[in-house]
Amino acid sequence: MTDAIFTVPHPVNEPIWNYAPGSPEKAALKAALAEAKSKKKDIPMYIGGEHVFTKEKVAIHPPHELRHTLGHHARGKASHVKAAIDAALKAKPAWEAMPWQERAAIFLRAADLLTGPYRAKMSAATMLCQSKNAFQAEIDCICELADFWRYNVYFMQEIYKQQPLSTRNVWNRTDWRPLEGFVFALTPFNFTAIAGNLPSAPAMLGNVAVWKPADSQVYSASVIMEIFEEAGLPPGVINLIYVDGPTAGDVIFNHPDFAGIHFTGSTGVFQRIWKTIGENIARYKSYPRIVGETGGKDFVMVHASADPKAVAVGLGRGAFEFQGQKCSAASRAYVPKSLWKKVKEYLVADLKSMKMGTTEDFSNFINAVIDEKAFDKISAYIAAAKKSDKVKVIAGGNYDKSKGYFIEPTVLEVSDPMYITMCEEIFGPVLTIYVYEDKKYEKTLELLDSTSPYALTGAIFANDRAALALANEKLRHAAGNYYVNDKPTGAVVGQQPFGGGRASGTNDKAGSMLNMYRWLSPRTIKENFVPPVDYRYPFLGEE
Repeated sequence: MTDAIFTVPHPVNEPIWNYAPGSPEKAALKAALAEAKSKKKDIPMYIGGEHVFTKEKVAIHPPHELRHTLGHHARGKASHVKAAIDAALKAKPAWEAMPWQERAAIFLRAADLLTGPYRAKMSAATMLCQSKNAFQAEIDCICELADFWRYNVYFMQEIYKQQPLSTRNVWNRTDWRPLEGFVFALTPFNFTAIAGNLPSAPAMLGNVAVWKPADSQVYSASVIMEIFEEAGLPPGVINLIYVDGPTAGDVIFNHPDFAGIHFTGSTGVFQRIWKTIGENIARYKSYPRIVGETGGKDFVMVHASADPKAVAVGLGRGAFEFQGQKCSAASRAYVPKSLWKKVKEYLVADLKSMKMGTTEDFSNFINAVIDEKAFDKISAYIAAAKKSDKVKVIAGGNYDKSKGYFIEPTVLEVSDPMYITMCEEIFGPVLTIYVYEDKKYEKTLELLDSTSPYALTGAIFANDRAALALANEKLRHAAGNYYVNDKPTGAVVGQQPFGGGRASGTNDKAGSMLNMYRWLSPRTIKENFVPPVDYRYPFLGEE
């Protein structure tokens, strides 16, 4: 035991590798892709430090190459959920009692393992199982995940430093305790970084977690667990299970030691979870923390003073990187009539140059959507738009699932600003554009703000400062992450804490100290060095 007060390394955002032709990182990544495809992986659940295999298996196929099998993962039951909870609660006392700097060291080591010996393996897993190109994988499963681990450790230190004022004879202290019970991390397919952050942010603060990833992200989730194990995370602190949602929910949300949920997914699922927790509130030892980032109908607003080329690039990247499967992806845009011709010309030219295909061909900008359910949903929107007299298909519009779930980047121009694709979340490579009269800029801002129930991300393009100021005022509550002359995607940990309000979630800002506070239950301690020995106060005396 040491009496030293430690300081963790100051975090710096992980540099993004460019995978240029002839670079050693490109060669290493291609080798890792070939290695991953050369053998079928049998992926277990991780419960209490044990690798749990089951008779029931689920095949894993790349969304862009359905004929290939990457491997199989175990399929769990309610008994596995119960076992994971038991393992977490068993691990909790020792983990909570571990000095904070020891917990910090585990996640700092995990970050260095990820960005070092595991870099190519993790990128390959994300590229294959989630159909991300090399750059999208790099910024997600490497840079952002490493940033989460390093910055969250730093935020933990800064929180622990915060202590109340003390007066003469009294020492006031704050004990930053983890929550009582276990945290449930329910994670999405689209970002490996989110999947790694949702269980680990509470865990580094002394909490224990049961983690259920999306089935389509299990392959890369298992690599995260490999890193945790090598980094020295004690058994049972984070338990990874593969079960269907209702099975997990039935066990977890009825357990008295359920202490909170860290969620990223659909608005509908989150609202059902919130309702279930409310109905079961009397069962729990404490009021569970409910932290969630949900849907979005993210916008790009354009003023007549904007640079049309910058707008086109912002739309192309913002809407179609990772096939539009980002919570933050640009989904609707409002373009003034005076700029539309140039914006359309630049945007269509860019889209024509984007190649679509497998992730192993590094020249492909566009890859596949995640699964058949997503493909069918997205293509149905496009098919309906083709039949509507209110819509023009400006680019794309084709789709094919014979070899993989491929949908062309599709741009729709609508005459009705309330057309369905301007309002509903699609979560795919479909961008809808409404062209407005220049003189109706302010009214269009108001229209934008009232069209969707979501408020996740949004962007404004303008060079006129008065126009920017007006948009900032009118759209103040329309987005939790708001971008000026930039696409509405690409939030960086420590720079743009991420999260939105309204139907988009609780806005607890992943990648900031705000999120970390949610996993703590502070205890205030007052120590009186000279306690009173007489109950009487001076006011009791009479002259």
